[in-house]
Amino acid sequence: MLEEKNFSPATIERLPVYYRALQKLEDKKITEVSSIELSKMLGFKPEKIRKDLTEFGNFGIKGLGFKVSELKNKISNILGLQNNFRLAIIGVGKLGTALANYEKISDLGFVVAALFDTDKEHIGEEINGVRVYDFDKFISISHRKLIDIGVITVPDSEAQKVADVLAEAEVHGIWNFTSVKLKVPYFVTVVNEDLTVGLGTLSFYLNQNWN
Repeated sequence: MLEEKNFSPATIERLPVYYRALQKLEDKKITEVSSIELSKMLGFKPEKIRKDLTEFGNFGIKGLGFKVSELKNKISNILGLQNNFRLAIIGVGKLGTALANYEKISDLGFVVAALFDTDKEHIGEEINGVRVYDFDKFISISHRKLIDIGVITVPDSEAQKVADVLAEAEVHGIWNFTSVKLKVPYFVTVVNEDLTVGLGTLSFYLNQNWN
């Protein structure tokens, strides 16, 4: 476990990007990489990459760079990817179905263990080999499936109700794809993935270029 300190949220968000880049290098049988080479791959300044990594300890050898597999494994341990956290996706509309089929989730070590919906037409189906269950039975099934993270892809009007059930089931992490600011107990960590914010930000920058 890391020594407790206030890590920069931006740094934490870049760690999975570094991990993915190192994974690609490892797939190509590349064994060593410098911060300059990572910089060219990712578009971050070499100094930023080195600063991000030094927040978590000493990595690499000055003038020689990093051993790809070693750095990848260390970042994996920092992120906790070795824990194979188990996900439940709540809402199997287009977005929920797309996430259930998204291979990168399993590539990062996460397991999509169950899907949930309230629509009887979907209950009992399988998506990418994972069964869709009735959300009314979430608490009992989540305990049986050892769910760590709930992924909320329901309409905004249902989001808080879903979060309340997840908290009652003692699910400790929520990946929230709605625009609702969820109210959860202290033991639940929420990461918001607001598509509206992302598209709005992109639109802003495009607008600046066109005006």
